[in-house]
Amino acid sequence: MRNEDVRPNEYVLATTLKACSLSLDVELGRQVHAEAVKAGLLTDLFVASGLVDLYAKCKEHGQLQDGIQVFNSMPEQDTASWSYLLSGFCDSNTCEEAPRIFYQMLVEGFNPNMYTFIDILRSCSSLSDVHFGRQVHTHIIKNCNDSNDFVRTALIDMYAKGRCIEDAVAVFNRLVDRDLFTWTTMIDGYAKTNQPEMALKHFVDMQSEGVKPNEFTIASCLNACSHMATLEGGQQLHSMVVKAGHTGDIIVATAITDMYGKCGCLEDAEANFKYMVLRDAVSWNTIIAVYAYHSQGENALQAYRMMIEKGFLPDEATFLSILSVCSNMGLVEEGKKHFESMSKVYGITPTLEHYACVVNILSRAGQFDEVEAFIKEQKLSTHALIWETVLGACKLHGNLDLGETAARKLFELQPKEDSAYIFLSNIFASKGRWDDVQKIRVLMSEEGIKKEPGCSWVGVDGQVHVFVSQDGSHPKTEQIYAKLQDLKQRLSFSGYIPKTENVLHNISSREKIEHLWHHSERLALGLALISASPGMPIRIFKNLRICEDCHEVMKVISYVTSREIVIRDFKRFHHFKLGSCSCQDSW
Repeated sequence: MRNEDVRPNEYVLATTLKACSLSLDVELGRQVHAEAVKAGLLTDLFVASGLVDLYAKCKEHGQLQDGIQVFNSMPEQDTASWSYLLSGFCDSNTCEEAPRIFYQMLVEGFNPNMYTFIDILRSCSSLSDVHFGRQVHTHIIKNCNDSNDFVRTALIDMYAKGRCIEDAVAVFNRLVDRDLFTWTTMIDGYAKTNQPEMALKHFVDMQSEGVKPNEFTIASCLNACSHMATLEGGQQLHSMVVKAGHTGDIIVATAITDMYGKCGCLEDAEANFKYMVLRDAVSWNTIIAVYAYHSQGENALQAYRMMIEKGFLPDEATFLSILSVCSNMGLVEEGKKHFESMSKVYGITPTLEHYACVVNILSRAGQFDEVEAFIKEQKLSTHALIWETVLGACKLHGNLDLGETAARKLFELQPKEDSAYIFLSNIFASKGRWDDVQKIRVLMSEEGIKKEPGCSWVGVDGQVHVFVSQDGSHPKTEQIYAKLQDLKQRLSFSGYIPKTENVLHNISSREKIEHLWHHSERLALGLALISASPGMPIRIFKNLRICEDCHEVMKVISYVTSREIVIRDFKRFHHFKLGSCSCQDSW
Protein backbone atom coordinates (compact mmCIF):
# COMPACT_ATOMS: atom_id res chain seq x y z
CA MET A 1 0.00 0.00 0.00
CA ARG A 2 2.79 2.40 0.90
CA ASN A 3 4.74 1.40 -2.22
CA GLU A 4 1.77 2.56 -4.29
CA ASP A 5 1.82 5.88 -2.41
CA VAL A 6 -1.56 5.39 -0.76
CA ARG A 7 -1.63 7.22 2.58
CA PRO A 8 -2.97 5.19 5.48
CA ASN A 9 -5.85 6.42 7.61
CA GLU A 10 -6.54 5.74 11.30
CA TYR A 11 -8.18 2.37 10.58
CA VAL A 12 -5.18 1.10 8.62
CA LEU A 13 -2.75 2.24 11.32
CA ALA A 14 -4.82 0.70 14.13
CA THR A 15 -5.06 -2.61 12.24
CA THR A 16 -1.32 -2.66 11.49
CA LEU A 17 -0.53 -1.92 15.14
CA LYS A 18 -2.70 -4.87 16.17
CA ALA A 19 -0.66 -7.11 13.86
CA CYS A 20 2.55 -5.74 15.39
CA SER A 21 1.22 -6.49 18.89
CA LEU A 22 0.32 -10.05 17.98
CA SER A 23 3.76 -10.68 16.46
CA LEU A 24 5.62 -8.60 19.12
CA ASP A 25 7.25 -6.66 16.27
CA VAL A 26 8.18 -3.52 18.17
CA GLU A 27 10.48 -2.16 15.43
CA LEU A 28 7.73 -2.11 12.81
CA GLY A 29 5.39 -0.75 15.48
CA ARG A 30 7.73 2.20 16.03
CA GLN A 31 7.61 2.95 12.29
CA VAL A 32 3.82 2.93 12.44
CA HIS A 33 4.06 5.23 15.48
CA ALA A 34 6.17 7.65 13.42
CA GLU A 35 3.66 7.45 10.58
CA ALA A 36 0.83 8.30 12.99
CA VAL A 37 2.75 11.37 14.21
CA LYS A 38 3.36 12.55 10.62
CA ALA A 39 -0.29 12.01 9.68
CA GLY A 40 -1.55 13.79 12.79
CA LEU A 41 -3.46 10.66 13.85
CA LEU A 42 -1.84 10.08 17.23
CA THR A 43 -4.87 11.65 18.92
CA ASP A 44 -7.15 8.99 17.45
CA LEU A 45 -8.44 6.72 20.21
CA PHE A 46 -7.93 3.46 18.29
CA VAL A 47 -4.44 4.34 17.05
CA ALA A 48 -3.25 5.49 20.48
CA SER A 49 -4.81 2.41 22.14
CA GLY A 50 -3.04 0.20 19.62
CA LEU A 51 0.28 1.79 20.55
CA VAL A 52 -0.36 1.31 24.28
CA ASP A 53 -1.20 -2.35 23.58
CA LEU A 54 1.96 -2.82 21.51
CA TYR A 55 4.32 -1.24 24.05
CA ALA A 56 2.70 -3.06 26.98
CA LYS A 57 3.13 -6.41 25.23
CA CYS A 58 6.74 -5.60 24.32
CA LYS A 59 7.76 -4.50 27.84
CA GLU A 60 10.56 -7.12 27.83
CA HIS A 61 12.25 -4.86 25.29
CA GLY A 62 11.99 -1.88 27.64
CA GLN A 63 9.01 -0.28 25.87
CA LEU A 64 6.56 -0.06 28.77
CA GLN A 65 7.50 3.54 29.56
CA ASP A 66 6.69 4.49 25.95
CA GLY A 67 3.25 2.95 26.40
CA ILE A 68 2.69 4.99 29.56
CA GLN A 69 3.68 8.21 27.75
CA VAL A 70 1.29 7.50 24.88
CA PHE A 71 -1.51 6.70 27.34
CA ASN A 72 -0.95 9.90 29.34
CA SER A 73 -0.97 12.01 26.15
CA MET A 74 -4.32 10.61 24.92
CA PRO A 75 -7.04 13.29 24.88
CA GLU A 76 -9.52 10.62 25.90
CA GLN A 77 -9.34 7.02 27.08
CA ASP A 78 -11.77 4.12 27.12
CA THR A 79 -11.99 0.77 28.90
CA ALA A 80 -9.89 -0.92 26.22
CA SER A 81 -7.01 1.56 26.54
CA TRP A 82 -7.03 1.20 30.34
CA SER A 83 -6.99 -2.58 29.93
CA TYR A 84 -4.09 -2.40 27.48
CA LEU A 85 -2.12 -0.29 29.96
CA LEU A 86 -2.93 -2.62 32.83
CA SER A 87 -1.75 -5.66 30.83
CA GLY A 88 1.79 -4.30 31.03
CA PHE A 89 1.80 -4.62 34.81
CA CYS A 90 1.07 -8.32 35.32
CA ASP A 91 4.44 -9.92 35.90
CA SER A 92 6.57 -9.94 39.04
CA ASN A 93 8.78 -7.05 37.88
CA THR A 94 5.98 -4.52 37.31
CA CYS A 95 2.93 -5.82 39.18
CA GLU A 96 3.17 -3.42 42.13
CA GLU A 97 1.71 -0.59 40.03
CA ALA A 98 -1.32 -2.59 38.83
CA PRO A 99 -3.64 -2.04 41.85
CA ARG A 100 -3.09 1.74 41.63
CA ILE A 101 -3.91 1.75 37.90
CA PHE A 102 -7.02 -0.38 38.42
CA TYR A 103 -8.18 1.88 41.25
CA GLN A 104 -7.63 5.02 39.14
CA MET A 105 -9.62 3.47 36.31
CA LEU A 106 -12.57 2.95 38.65
CA VAL A 107 -12.25 6.48 40.09
CA GLU A 108 -12.49 7.95 36.58
CA GLY A 109 -15.72 6.06 35.97
CA PHE A 110 -14.67 3.29 33.59
CA ASN A 111 -16.26 -0.16 33.93
CA PRO A 112 -13.74 -3.03 33.71
CA ASN A 113 -14.35 -5.74 31.15
CA MET A 114 -13.35 -9.39 31.10
CA TYR A 115 -9.80 -8.61 29.96
CA THR A 116 -9.35 -5.94 32.64
CA PHE A 117 -10.35 -8.38 35.35
CA ILE A 118 -8.07 -11.10 34.02
CA ASP A 119 -5.08 -8.73 33.93
CA ILE A 120 -5.60 -7.30 37.42
CA LEU A 121 -6.05 -10.83 38.80
CA ARG A 122 -2.79 -11.86 37.12
CA SER A 123 -1.12 -8.94 38.89
CA CYS A 124 -2.60 -10.04 42.22
CA SER A 125 -1.23 -13.53 41.54
CA SER A 126 2.25 -12.11 40.98
CA LEU A 127 1.93 -10.05 44.16
CA SER A 128 0.28 -12.89 46.13
CA ASP A 129 -2.11 -10.11 47.23
CA VAL A 130 -5.25 -12.03 48.13
CA HIS A 131 -6.70 -9.06 50.03
CA PHE A 132 -6.84 -6.88 46.91
CA GLY A 133 -7.81 -9.93 44.84
CA ARG A 134 -10.90 -10.43 46.99
CA GLN A 135 -11.94 -6.83 46.32
CA VAL A 136 -11.52 -7.45 42.59
CA HIS A 137 -13.63 -10.61 42.96
CA THR A 138 -16.40 -8.45 44.46
CA HIS A 139 -16.28 -6.15 41.40
CA ILE A 140 -16.40 -9.21 39.14
CA ILE A 141 -19.62 -10.35 40.79
CA LYS A 142 -21.14 -6.86 40.59
CA ASN A 143 -20.24 -6.66 36.88
CA CYS A 144 -21.77 -10.12 36.23
CA ASN A 145 -18.43 -11.53 34.99
CA ASP A 146 -18.26 -14.32 37.58
CA SER A 147 -19.80 -16.84 35.18
CA ASN A 148 -16.99 -16.38 32.64
CA ASP A 149 -14.64 -19.38 32.65
CA PHE A 150 -11.60 -17.28 31.69
CA VAL A 151 -12.19 -14.96 34.63
CA ARG A 152 -12.81 -17.93 36.92
CA THR A 153 -9.53 -19.47 35.82
CA ALA A 154 -7.71 -16.23 36.71
CA LEU A 155 -9.48 -16.26 40.09
CA ILE A 156 -8.35 -19.83 40.75
CA ASP A 157 -4.77 -18.88 39.90
CA MET A 158 -4.90 -15.84 42.20
CA TYR A 159 -6.35 -17.75 45.16
CA ALA A 160 -4.05 -20.75 44.67
CA LYS A 161 -0.90 -18.62 44.50
CA GLY A 162 -2.10 -16.69 47.53
CA ARG A 163 -2.33 -20.00 49.46
CA CYS A 164 -6.14 -19.62 49.86
CA ILE A 165 -6.83 -23.08 48.50
CA GLU A 166 -10.41 -23.33 49.83
CA ASP A 167 -11.42 -20.24 47.84
CA ALA A 168 -9.69 -21.67 44.77
CA VAL A 169 -11.64 -24.92 45.20
CA ALA A 170 -14.94 -23.01 45.47
CA VAL A 171 -14.31 -21.30 42.11
CA PHE A 172 -12.86 -24.47 40.54
CA ASN A 173 -16.00 -26.46 41.35
CA ARG A 174 -18.11 -23.95 39.41
CA LEU A 175 -16.04 -24.18 36.23
CA VAL A 176 -17.82 -25.60 33.20
CA ASP A 177 -14.69 -26.38 31.16
CA ARG A 178 -11.56 -27.32 33.09
CA ASP A 179 -8.49 -27.06 30.92
CA LEU A 180 -4.91 -28.16 31.52
CA PHE A 181 -3.88 -24.79 32.99
CA THR A 182 -6.70 -24.87 35.55
CA TRP A 183 -5.99 -28.44 36.65
CA THR A 184 -2.27 -27.68 36.93
CA THR A 185 -2.99 -24.54 38.96
CA MET A 186 -5.07 -26.54 41.43
CA ILE A 187 -2.48 -29.32 41.69
CA ASP A 188 0.31 -26.78 42.24
CA GLY A 189 -1.81 -24.93 44.80
CA TYR A 190 -2.39 -28.10 46.82
CA ALA A 191 1.30 -29.00 46.62
CA LYS A 192 2.36 -25.57 47.89
CA THR A 193 -0.15 -25.57 50.76
CA ASN A 194 1.14 -28.89 52.14
CA GLN A 195 -1.80 -30.92 50.90
CA PRO A 196 0.08 -33.39 48.69
CA GLU A 197 -2.61 -36.07 48.92
CA MET A 198 -5.15 -33.72 47.32
CA ALA A 199 -2.62 -32.69 44.67
CA LEU A 200 -2.15 -36.31 43.59
CA LYS A 201 -5.90 -36.96 43.77
CA HIS A 202 -6.53 -34.07 41.37
CA PHE A 203 -3.80 -35.44 39.11
CA VAL A 204 -5.74 -38.71 38.87
CA ASP A 205 -9.09 -36.91 38.43
CA MET A 206 -7.63 -34.72 35.67
CA GLN A 207 -6.58 -37.75 33.64
CA SER A 208 -9.93 -39.45 34.22
CA GLU A 209 -11.55 -36.42 32.54
CA GLY A 210 -9.32 -36.92 29.50
CA VAL A 211 -6.90 -34.04 30.18
CA LYS A 212 -3.28 -35.03 29.53
CA PRO A 213 -0.61 -33.59 31.85
CA ASN A 214 2.26 -31.50 30.57
CA GLU A 215 5.68 -30.92 32.08
CA PHE A 216 4.38 -28.27 34.51
CA THR A 217 1.66 -30.62 35.80
CA ILE A 218 4.16 -33.40 36.35
CA ALA A 219 6.61 -31.04 38.06
CA SER A 220 3.85 -29.95 40.48
CA CYS A 221 3.00 -33.59 41.24
CA LEU A 222 6.66 -34.37 41.86
CA ASN A 223 6.71 -31.42 44.24
CA ALA A 224 3.73 -32.97 46.04
CA CYS A 225 5.61 -36.27 46.36
CA SER A 226 8.55 -34.33 47.80
CA HIS A 227 6.32 -32.90 50.52
CA MET A 228 4.87 -36.33 51.32
CA ALA A 229 8.24 -38.02 50.97
CA THR A 230 6.41 -40.75 49.08
CA LEU A 231 9.16 -42.43 47.10
CA GLU A 232 6.87 -44.94 45.38
CA GLY A 233 4.61 -42.22 43.96
CA GLY A 234 7.64 -40.22 42.83
CA GLN A 235 9.12 -43.25 41.09
CA GLN A 236 5.84 -43.83 39.24
CA LEU A 237 5.85 -40.24 38.05
CA HIS A 238 9.49 -40.63 36.96
CA SER A 239 8.43 -43.62 34.86
CA MET A 240 5.63 -41.54 33.34
CA VAL A 241 8.15 -38.84 32.47
CA VAL A 242 10.37 -41.36 30.68
CA LYS A 243 7.42 -42.82 28.73
CA ALA A 244 6.13 -39.36 27.76
CA GLY A 245 9.57 -38.23 26.60
CA HIS A 246 9.83 -35.33 29.07
CA THR A 247 13.27 -36.31 30.43
CA GLY A 248 14.95 -33.51 28.49
CA ASP A 249 12.76 -30.83 30.08
CA ILE A 250 14.73 -28.79 32.64
CA ILE A 251 11.72 -28.12 34.89
CA VAL A 252 10.74 -31.80 35.10
CA ALA A 253 14.30 -33.08 35.47
CA THR A 254 14.98 -30.58 38.25
CA ALA A 255 11.75 -31.61 40.02
CA ILE A 256 12.85 -35.27 39.83
CA THR A 257 16.21 -34.39 41.42
CA ASP A 258 14.39 -32.50 44.18
CA MET A 259 11.91 -35.34 44.73
CA TYR A 260 14.61 -37.99 45.15
CA GLY A 261 16.57 -35.69 47.43
CA LYS A 262 13.59 -35.03 49.71
CA CYS A 263 12.61 -38.70 49.73
CA GLY A 264 16.04 -39.61 51.11
CA CYS A 265 17.48 -41.10 47.90
CA LEU A 266 20.67 -39.07 47.57
CA GLU A 267 22.30 -41.38 45.03
CA ASP A 268 19.23 -41.26 42.74
CA ALA A 269 19.14 -37.46 43.00
CA GLU A 270 22.82 -37.30 42.05
CA ALA A 271 22.36 -39.71 39.13
CA ASN A 272 19.37 -37.79 37.76
CA PHE A 273 21.25 -34.49 37.96
CA LYS A 274 24.32 -36.02 36.32
CA TYR A 275 22.33 -37.21 33.29
CA MET A 276 20.37 -33.98 32.76
CA VAL A 277 20.77 -32.84 29.16
CA LEU A 278 20.35 -29.17 30.06
CA ARG A 279 20.87 -27.39 33.35
CA ASP A 280 20.03 -23.91 34.58
CA ALA A 281 20.65 -21.99 37.81
CA VAL A 282 17.59 -23.60 39.43
CA SER A 283 18.96 -27.08 38.64
CA TRP A 284 22.27 -26.22 40.29
CA ASN A 285 20.49 -24.68 43.28
CA THR A 286 18.48 -27.87 43.65
CA ILE A 287 21.45 -30.24 43.77
CA ILE A 288 23.32 -27.88 46.13
CA ALA A 289 20.28 -27.82 48.43
CA VAL A 290 20.01 -31.63 48.26
CA TYR A 291 23.64 -31.99 49.30
CA ALA A 292 23.15 -29.49 52.13
CA TYR A 293 20.00 -31.27 53.29
CA HIS A 294 21.87 -34.58 53.39
CA SER A 295 24.85 -33.13 55.30
CA GLN A 296 27.13 -33.54 52.28
CA GLY A 297 28.88 -30.23 52.83
CA GLU A 298 31.96 -30.83 50.70
CA ASN A 299 29.82 -31.96 47.76
CA ALA A 300 27.60 -28.89 48.14
CA LEU A 301 30.58 -26.54 48.08
CA GLN A 302 32.08 -28.36 45.12
CA ALA A 303 28.77 -28.13 43.22
CA TYR A 304 28.68 -24.40 44.02
CA ARG A 305 32.16 -23.93 42.57
CA MET A 306 31.20 -25.88 39.45
CA MET A 307 28.07 -23.78 39.07
CA ILE A 308 30.19 -20.62 39.02
CA GLU A 309 32.70 -22.18 36.61
CA LYS A 310 29.86 -23.10 34.21
CA GLY A 311 28.82 -19.45 34.08
CA PHE A 312 25.66 -19.59 36.21
CA LEU A 313 25.20 -16.77 38.70
CA PRO A 314 24.16 -17.69 42.25
CA ASP A 315 21.03 -16.13 43.75
CA GLU A 316 19.42 -15.84 47.18
CA ALA A 317 18.53 -19.55 47.26
CA THR A 318 22.10 -20.58 46.43
CA PHE A 319 23.52 -18.66 49.35
CA LEU A 320 20.92 -19.98 51.78
CA SER A 321 22.20 -23.50 51.06
CA ILE A 322 25.87 -22.51 51.13
CA LEU A 323 25.55 -20.61 54.42
CA SER A 324 23.66 -23.56 55.89
CA VAL A 325 26.51 -25.87 54.85
CA CYS A 326 29.08 -23.56 56.46
CA SER A 327 27.04 -23.61 59.68
CA ASN A 328 26.82 -27.42 59.75
CA MET A 329 30.51 -27.83 59.02
CA GLY A 330 31.64 -25.15 61.46
CA LEU A 331 33.23 -23.10 58.65
CA VAL A 332 32.96 -19.72 60.32
CA GLU A 333 35.44 -17.75 58.21
CA GLU A 334 34.29 -19.30 54.93
CA GLY A 335 30.68 -18.56 55.89
CA LYS A 336 31.56 -14.91 56.50
CA LYS A 337 33.35 -14.78 53.14
CA HIS A 338 30.33 -16.14 51.25
CA PHE A 339 27.98 -13.76 53.06
CA GLU A 340 30.12 -10.76 52.13
CA SER A 341 30.36 -11.91 48.50
CA MET A 342 26.57 -11.78 48.17
CA SER A 343 26.49 -7.98 48.02
CA LYS A 344 30.07 -7.14 47.09
CA VAL A 345 30.52 -9.63 44.23
CA TYR A 346 27.00 -10.54 43.06
CA GLY A 347 24.97 -7.48 44.07
CA ILE A 348 22.47 -9.54 46.08
CA THR A 349 20.81 -7.85 49.04
CA PRO A 350 20.75 -10.30 51.96
CA THR A 351 17.33 -11.25 53.31
CA LEU A 352 16.40 -11.93 56.92
CA GLU A 353 17.00 -15.66 56.28
CA HIS A 354 20.59 -14.94 55.22
CA TYR A 355 21.22 -12.88 58.35
CA ALA A 356 19.76 -15.76 60.39
CA CYS A 357 22.23 -18.14 58.70
CA VAL A 358 25.15 -15.93 59.76
CA VAL A 359 23.79 -15.81 63.31
CA ASN A 360 23.56 -19.62 63.21
CA ILE A 361 27.15 -19.95 61.94
CA LEU A 362 28.47 -17.79 64.77
CA SER A 363 26.26 -19.14 67.55
CA ARG A 364 26.77 -22.83 66.68
CA ALA A 365 30.52 -22.10 66.92
CA GLY A 366 29.89 -20.67 70.40
CA GLN A 367 30.89 -17.13 69.39
CA PHE A 368 28.06 -15.52 71.34
CA ASP A 369 29.77 -12.15 71.87
CA GLU A 370 30.10 -11.79 68.11
CA VAL A 371 26.48 -12.91 67.70
CA GLU A 372 25.22 -10.12 69.96
CA ALA A 373 27.43 -7.57 68.19
CA PHE A 374 26.17 -8.73 64.76
CA ILE A 375 22.52 -8.51 65.85
CA LYS A 376 23.07 -4.98 67.14
CA GLU A 377 25.08 -3.85 64.11
CA GLN A 378 22.53 -5.16 61.59
CA LYS A 379 19.51 -4.01 63.66
CA LEU A 380 18.02 -7.50 63.83
CA SER A 381 16.65 -7.47 67.37
CA THR A 382 13.01 -7.10 66.27
CA HIS A 383 12.96 -10.31 64.22
CA ALA A 384 11.72 -13.54 65.81
CA LEU A 385 13.69 -15.75 63.39
CA ILE A 386 16.96 -14.32 64.70
CA TRP A 387 16.12 -15.06 68.33
CA GLU A 388 14.84 -18.55 67.45
CA THR A 389 18.25 -19.23 65.91
CA VAL A 390 20.07 -17.87 68.96
CA LEU A 391 17.87 -19.88 71.34
CA GLY A 392 18.53 -23.13 69.46
CA ALA A 393 22.29 -22.57 69.73
CA CYS A 394 21.98 -21.67 73.43
CA LYS A 395 20.30 -25.02 74.02
CA LEU A 396 23.14 -26.74 72.15
CA HIS A 397 25.83 -25.00 74.23
CA GLY A 398 23.89 -24.73 77.48
CA ASN A 399 24.13 -20.93 77.47
CA LEU A 400 21.40 -20.17 79.98
CA ASP A 401 21.86 -16.39 80.27
CA LEU A 402 21.61 -15.57 76.58
CA GLY A 403 19.02 -18.34 76.17
CA GLU A 404 16.74 -16.62 78.67
CA THR A 405 17.24 -13.28 76.91
CA ALA A 406 16.36 -14.83 73.53
CA ALA A 407 13.31 -16.59 74.97
CA ARG A 408 12.00 -13.38 76.59
CA LYS A 409 12.38 -11.59 73.25
CA LEU A 410 10.38 -14.34 71.56
CA PHE A 411 7.69 -14.17 74.23
CA GLU A 412 7.23 -10.52 73.19
CA LEU A 413 7.44 -11.07 69.43
CA GLN A 414 5.58 -14.39 69.15
CA PRO A 415 3.61 -14.88 72.39
CA LYS A 416 1.55 -17.75 70.95
CA GLU A 417 4.37 -19.80 69.40
CA ASP A 418 5.40 -22.88 71.38
CA SER A 419 9.05 -23.14 70.28
CA ALA A 420 10.49 -20.50 72.64
CA TYR A 421 8.74 -21.98 75.67
CA ILE A 422 9.89 -25.50 74.76
CA PHE A 423 13.52 -24.51 74.15
CA LEU A 424 13.75 -22.54 77.39
CA SER A 425 12.07 -25.35 79.29
CA ASN A 426 14.57 -27.82 77.83
CA ILE A 427 17.51 -25.62 78.84
CA PHE A 428 16.17 -25.44 82.40
CA ALA A 429 15.57 -29.22 82.43
CA SER A 430 19.10 -29.96 81.22
CA LYS A 431 20.36 -27.92 84.20
CA GLY A 432 18.03 -29.77 86.60
CA ARG A 433 16.02 -26.61 87.33
CA TRP A 434 12.67 -28.39 87.55
CA ASP A 435 10.93 -25.55 89.38
CA ASP A 436 11.65 -23.26 86.43
CA VAL A 437 10.46 -25.98 84.05
CA GLN A 438 7.18 -26.09 85.93
CA LYS A 439 6.86 -22.30 85.73
CA ILE A 440 7.27 -22.41 81.97
CA ARG A 441 4.59 -25.11 81.71
CA VAL A 442 2.20 -23.05 83.85
CA LEU A 443 2.88 -20.01 81.65
CA MET A 444 2.15 -22.06 78.53
CA SER A 445 -1.11 -23.25 80.07
CA GLU A 446 -2.14 -19.71 80.96
CA GLU A 447 -1.40 -18.55 77.41
CA GLY A 448 -3.29 -21.52 75.94
CA ILE A 449 -0.17 -22.81 74.17
CA LYS A 450 0.18 -26.51 73.42
CA LYS A 451 3.40 -28.23 72.39
CA GLU A 452 3.36 -29.71 68.93
CA PRO A 453 3.37 -33.49 69.42
CA GLY A 454 6.32 -35.30 67.92
CA CYS A 455 5.50 -37.95 65.34
CA SER A 456 7.32 -40.17 62.86
CA TRP A 457 6.09 -41.99 59.79
CA VAL A 458 7.40 -44.79 57.64
CA GLY A 459 6.20 -46.35 54.39
CA VAL A 460 5.61 -50.11 54.41
CA ASP A 461 4.00 -52.03 51.52
CA GLY A 462 2.68 -48.87 49.90
CA GLN A 463 1.09 -47.55 53.10
CA VAL A 464 2.25 -44.76 55.41
CA HIS A 465 2.25 -45.64 59.13
CA VAL A 466 2.35 -42.78 61.65
CA PHE A 467 3.57 -43.08 65.25
CA VAL A 468 3.70 -40.77 68.25
CA SER A 469 5.87 -41.28 71.32
CA GLN A 470 4.76 -44.15 73.55
CA ASP A 471 2.22 -45.15 70.86
CA GLY A 472 0.25 -48.34 71.46
CA SER A 473 -2.44 -47.96 68.80
CA HIS A 474 -0.80 -49.77 65.88
CA PRO A 475 -2.21 -53.25 65.05
CA LYS A 476 1.32 -54.67 65.28
CA THR A 477 2.21 -52.93 68.53
CA GLU A 478 3.03 -56.21 70.30
CA GLN A 479 5.48 -57.31 67.58
CA ILE A 480 7.00 -53.81 67.39
CA TYR A 481 7.62 -53.64 71.13
CA ALA A 482 9.05 -57.17 71.09
CA LYS A 483 11.44 -56.20 68.31
CA LEU A 484 12.56 -53.11 70.23
CA GLN A 485 13.11 -55.22 73.36
CA ASP A 486 15.32 -57.58 71.34
CA LEU A 487 17.29 -54.60 69.99
CA LYS A 488 17.60 -53.18 73.47
CA GLN A 489 19.34 -56.37 74.66
CA ARG A 490 21.62 -56.51 71.60
CA LEU A 491 22.63 -52.88 72.07
CA SER A 492 23.46 -53.37 75.72
CA PHE A 493 26.01 -56.02 74.68
CA SER A 494 27.48 -53.47 72.24
CA GLY A 495 28.25 -51.02 75.03
CA TYR A 496 25.33 -48.65 74.44
CA ILE A 497 24.47 -46.53 77.50
CA PRO A 498 21.17 -44.58 77.37
CA LYS A 499 21.54 -40.81 77.56
CA THR A 500 18.77 -40.23 80.07
CA GLU A 501 19.56 -36.53 80.25
CA ASN A 502 17.64 -36.28 76.97
CA VAL A 503 14.41 -37.15 78.80
CA LEU A 504 13.34 -33.76 80.03
CA HIS A 505 10.91 -35.02 82.65
CA ASN A 506 11.44 -35.26 86.41
CA ILE A 507 11.06 -39.04 86.60
CA SER A 508 13.24 -41.96 87.70
CA SER A 509 16.17 -43.20 85.60
CA ARG A 510 14.38 -46.47 84.84
CA GLU A 511 11.31 -44.61 83.63
CA LYS A 512 13.53 -42.37 81.50
CA ILE A 513 15.11 -45.39 79.80
CA GLU A 514 11.68 -46.89 79.00
CA HIS A 515 10.51 -43.51 77.74
CA LEU A 516 13.47 -43.27 75.36
CA TRP A 517 12.86 -46.72 73.90
CA HIS A 518 9.36 -45.78 72.82
CA HIS A 519 10.15 -42.56 70.99
CA SER A 520 8.18 -42.31 67.75
CA GLU A 521 11.15 -42.89 65.40
CA ARG A 522 12.06 -46.12 67.24
CA LEU A 523 8.49 -47.40 66.91
CA ALA A 524 8.61 -46.62 63.19
CA LEU A 525 11.95 -48.43 62.96
CA GLY A 526 10.51 -51.45 64.78
CA LEU A 527 7.69 -51.74 62.24
CA ALA A 528 10.11 -51.39 59.33
CA LEU A 529 12.44 -54.07 60.69
CA ILE A 530 9.64 -56.63 61.04
CA SER A 531 8.07 -55.73 57.68
CA ALA A 532 10.61 -54.44 55.14
CA SER A 533 12.65 -56.64 52.83
CA PRO A 534 16.10 -57.49 54.24
CA GLY A 535 18.89 -55.37 52.83
CA MET A 536 16.65 -52.49 51.73
CA PRO A 537 17.31 -49.07 53.27
CA ILE A 538 14.77 -48.01 55.88
CA ARG A 539 13.47 -44.46 55.46
CA ILE A 540 11.79 -42.74 58.40
CA PHE A 541 10.45 -39.18 58.52
CA LYS A 542 9.99 -37.06 61.63
CA ASN A 543 8.34 -33.68 62.23
CA LEU A 544 10.71 -32.61 65.03
CA ARG A 545 14.45 -32.76 65.60
CA ILE A 546 15.80 -36.24 66.42
CA CYS A 547 17.04 -36.40 70.02
CA GLU A 548 20.66 -37.14 70.87
CA ASP A 549 19.92 -40.57 72.33
CA CYS A 550 17.85 -41.71 69.34
CA HIS A 551 20.64 -40.49 67.09
CA GLU A 552 23.13 -42.65 69.01
CA VAL A 553 20.78 -45.65 69.01
CA MET A 554 20.26 -45.46 65.24
CA LYS A 555 24.01 -45.53 64.69
CA VAL A 556 24.42 -48.66 66.81
CA ILE A 557 21.38 -50.40 65.29
CA SER A 558 22.68 -49.72 61.78
CA TYR A 559 25.84 -51.58 62.81
CA VAL A 560 24.33 -54.57 64.63
CA THR A 561 21.65 -55.15 61.96
CA SER A 562 23.81 -54.23 58.93
CA ARG A 563 20.92 -52.09 57.69
CA GLU A 564 21.08 -48.56 56.32
CA ILE A 565 18.67 -46.30 58.18
CA VAL A 566 17.74 -42.92 56.73
CA ILE A 567 15.90 -40.45 58.98
CA ARG A 568 14.69 -37.05 57.92
CA ASP A 569 13.93 -34.74 60.83
CA PHE A 570 12.74 -31.15 60.44
CA LYS A 571 16.32 -29.98 59.89
CA ARG A 572 18.00 -32.49 57.59
CA PHE A 573 18.59 -36.11 56.60
CA HIS A 574 20.66 -38.51 58.67
CA HIS A 575 22.11 -41.53 56.88
CA PHE A 576 23.04 -44.17 59.48
CA LYS A 577 25.32 -46.85 58.12
CA LEU A 578 27.72 -49.28 59.80
CA GLY A 579 27.67 -47.36 63.07
CA SER A 580 28.14 -43.81 61.81
CA CYS A 581 25.96 -40.94 60.59
CA SER A 582 26.39 -38.70 57.58
CA CYS A 583 25.97 -35.58 59.74
CA GLN A 584 29.13 -36.53 61.69
CA ASP A 585 27.22 -35.98 64.93
CA SER A 586 26.73 -32.29 64.24
CA TRP A 587 23.14 -31.27 63.68
